[in-house]
Amino acid sequence: MKLADHLSKKEIQQFNQLRKGRRNRENKAIPKTKPKRQEKLSQRDWEEIMGTGRDIYKRVNGAVRRR
Repeated sequence: MKLADHLSKKEIQQFNQLRKGRRNRENKAIPKTKPKRQEKLSQRDWEEIMGTGRDIYKRVNGAVRRR
């Protein structure tokens, strides 16, 4: 059985008005976003982000050595 079978015509109209109002609020609430400017990174910045310039440590005969 559907919900509408248990409601009167007046209650169905009120329900439909609530649905319409909610749709209108949802459409207005979503602002259009502006495209963000992308930051230009240099080669050095990318290397720092990736961690290619860091020291590498390795265990050799129990001692920790730096490469």
